[in-house]
Amino acid sequence: MNLKISPSLLSADFGNLERAVRQVTAAGADSIHLDIMDGRFVPNITFGPGVVKSLRDKSGIPFIVHLMIEQPENMIPQFVEAGSDVVVVHAETCPHLHRTLQQVRELGAGAGVALNPSTPLCLIENIIEDIDELLIMTVNPGFGGQEFIPGMLRKIADARALVSQAGCDVDIAVDGGINQETCKLVWAAGANVLVAGSFVFDGPESIERALICLREQCHE
Repeated sequence: MNLKISPSLLSADFGNLERAVRQVTAAGADSIHLDIMDGRFVPNITFGPGVVKSLRDKSGIPFIVHLMIEQPENMIPQFVEAGSDVVVVHAETCPHLHRTLQQVRELGAGAGVALNPSTPLCLIENIIEDIDELLIMTVNPGFGGQEFIPGMLRKIADARALVSQAGCDVDIAVDGGINQETCKLVWAAGANVLVAGSFVFDGPESIERALICLREQCHE
């Protein structure tokens, strides 16, 4: 597996998002994770497509836009137009999930699906070939800085087995409570994309050192 690190701007200084984007890009991040929250599906509000568009030309690495919103199909065109490389929707908000994924792909972006901790993996097993990134939430979504839920390791392993059995190229990402200890556990379980926020932006190390630490811990 190819390890990828995707810093989450949810833990960055919202007054200096441009600086945060430039910093993680210079530090060697593989992509940037942007959490879009509407205050309804999750109890928090972040930003919209205008902010994504304003940041897009500040970095050359992929923007992974995670839509934690109700009725995402209404906003997907705006986020793709703003420069999203991959759009991740929640299975819990998409009654016609396959149709929504097709919408994303027809607009020219990669399509991802996120699953909350209590959402079973079986919801996506019949459409795994239509997914570019499977995002497994390892905390309940809405806020940064939460503790990792250990029970998600089994779910990650099952997801990797599902992808391997299907023979398709799907990134398995994890989001929530990723640090120098939990990164090793999720990597061993089968995740290859680490979404890390607090550890990167609020940790004791510099951003560059935090990314190096995550890579070293996974490969030791």
